[in-house]
Amino acid sequence: MSRINWQNFIVIDPEIHHGEPCIKGTRVPVAILVGSIADGMTIEQVIQEYPQLKQEDIQAAMEYAS
Repeated sequence: MSRINWQNFIVIDPEIHHGEPCIKGTRVPVAILVGSIADGMTIEQVIQEYPQLKQEDIQAAMEYAS
């Protein structure tokens, strides 16, 4: 995976999930995505679970968490 500028993909808004970092334009928390990858899911499997996401969204979540 190449590095991605997570600021373009992640928002922290007190009105969405009490300010928990989420993928922009969604209510999907970064922590859920990072946890899914940590639990062994592939990016493709995560996208199947959250079809509104793109590969770049998941890469941004991983970059944010690192």
